[in-house]
Amino acid sequence: MEDLKKKTFLTIFIIISGFAFIFAIFFNVQIYHREYTGILNNLTRMRNLTIQKHEPLNKEMKPINDDELRNRKVMDYEIYTFILNDNNDIVDKISHSDNAISDKILTKAKNIISSNNTSKVKIGLLYLQSYAYNFEDSNSLTIVNISNTRNMLLTNLIISLLLISLGEIIIYIISKKITEWITKPVLESFNREKEFVVNASHELKTPLAVMMASIDCLDVNKKNEKWINNLKSESDRMSNLITRLLDLSKTEYLPKENFSKNDISMIVEKRALTFESLAYEKNITIKTNIAEKVNIFCHKESIDELVSILIDNAISNAQENSKIKVNLTNDKGEIKLAVVNKGNPIPPEECEKIFERFYRNDKSHNRKNGRYGLGLAIAKNIVKAHNGDIKAYSKNGYTTFEVKFKKMNINEKS
Repeated sequence: MEDLKKKTFLTIFIIISGFAFIFAIFFNVQIYHREYTGILNNLTRMRNLTIQKHEPLNKEMKPINDDELRNRKVMDYEIYTFILNDNNDIVDKISHSDNAISDKILTKAKNIISSNNTSKVKIGLLYLQSYAYNFEDSNSLTIVNISNTRNMLLTNLIISLLLISLGEIIIYIISKKITEWITKPVLESFNREKEFVVNASHELKTPLAVMMASIDCLDVNKKNEKWINNLKSESDRMSNLITRLLDLSKTEYLPKENFSKNDISMIVEKRALTFESLAYEKNITIKTNIAEKVNIFCHKESIDELVSILIDNAISNAQENSKIKVNLTNDKGEIKLAVVNKGNPIPPEECEKIFERFYRNDKSHNRKNGRYGLGLAIAKNIVKAHNGDIKAYSKNGYTTFEVKFKKMNINEKS
């Protein structure tokens, strides 16, 4: 259920955030394109006007008096025209705004001319540039001071980023609300199902206990021995199933107030010793590599159950005359428990499914081993309740069940 809520929340959050980013990008691109086009048009217009004034007049051109270029004003930009002779010396300077030509502009013009960078329109990235120029004609140079444009674009960009940051908070809240609204029917159905399982299990326990007690009181003889043994066997299976269902329900939620600091090293070592006799029956050896005094805030009984499930699962699926490795490490604050056995590999497509309730990779659903596909589901619930991760994988003939507990579990109650 938590996975569903997380996936739903992330999907909604990413979609809304994506639209917000696209809008911000579109807004800034539009303004950038408008300013870039305006600068380019002014550079081209001034160059054409300069060529008209200084080149021999064509028949189609109307005569232009000497003051037309000088009196040409531009409101939005600071534009300056420099007229050059054949030696690239500046012979005339014209400001097309109310600002006088400063030494800084003059120095900039001389640097451009000395670079012999003719036949070029240079605007560059407006977020970084202070000047743009047109030096396509070697007899004239047009410079535009775009400092104000750069500052305006940067301001818009910063404001957009700030609005997006603020918007992300709002989007987060909205996504949470929408997620709760979408998942509410699923959550209610899930809770009803869980409540039904618990209630049904409790209701079945009493009549089952009566049946088992009654069976024990029956007189066994050659005629009824077979049937009584069948009743006992199935009653035991039913009792075990009900117990596992209740265990599964309990691990759905572990109260944090029941958590305490425990030495997980001792828990793992004790469980490994307990299962040695069971492993011995299959000629299996359990090898342990357990770091000492690994402490963790946890629900002790649940961690004990987790280790038991993983070792029991490894024994059940291990080849005879093989070894099972139980490793516990604490590397830079990350606690890792790994149980490794040699046996039939888990197909990659089933590595996630095996943690689902009632899932068994034995497609024949063989009942001889008395398993119901609940053990690994219980293990996953326990790990999730401790803010950890569990995964399974097979490699080179070995299957590994690996549990990682995050650093926050070690020194803090959570």
